[in-house]
Amino acid sequence: MNLEDLKREAAARALTLVKDGMRLGLGTGSTAKHFVDLLGERVAREGLRVICVPTSEATRKQAEGLGIPLTTLDETPELDITVDGTDEVDAKLRLIKGGGGAHLREKIVALASKRMIVIADETKDVETLGKFKLPIEVIPFGLEATKRAVEAAIAAAGCSGGLAIRMKDGAPVRTDSGNPILDADLGRIPDPEGLADRLDRVTGVVEHGLFIGICSAAILATKDGIKVVGSLD
Repeated sequence: MNLEDLKREAAARALTLVKDGMRLGLGTGSTAKHFVDLLGERVAREGLRVICVPTSEATRKQAEGLGIPLTTLDETPELDITVDGTDEVDAKLRLIKGGGGAHLREKIVALASKRMIVIADETKDVETLGKFKLPIEVIPFGLEATKRAVEAAIAAAGCSGGLAIRMKDGAPVRTDSGNPILDADLGRIPDPEGLADRLDRVTGVVEHGLFIGICSAAILATKDGIKVVGSLD
């Protein structure tokens, strides 16, 4: 199988958890896109009754195009399951997310859910978090001061590496909330909990891509079949 086939296999396994009448969070990214596509097929083919909260404008547009009923967390503040992708996941179900810049909304939706199920191909399964750049969403005001405070928090957590504003086509990338992203190229994060705690205390940081104690299970599609980390029950 190629990488996209593996992603679709993980998405298909997650879809078996969806029951009629569920309230779902829909993730963002290439693997989550497969899940939304497959969910749309069930809605159209079987008349599956679900109501969903998208985690990004891209996911919202995709779901609308497939006829998936949507709601908001204001209207539906408690969800049954969020199915989302990840940029990295370790054996303790700690994640790095935010490669697509949607980690703020993804975290809000995941925390409003009874369970967060991650779907990914085997390349996202890591022993130690940090090879993927850690996204840190910040407000534009006082950006340089915030950047220095983030650098200090990173150093205090025993990490080192570069910190740069994410750019595209010569301009800073903006999230759906209009904020820039600092990408921390750390290589490895020996204490994800400690780093997350320090970043949470930096004024000016809106949200970071460390998801700690949020994910219930990960469905990883490997060339040897499906690997489940955690419990799907």
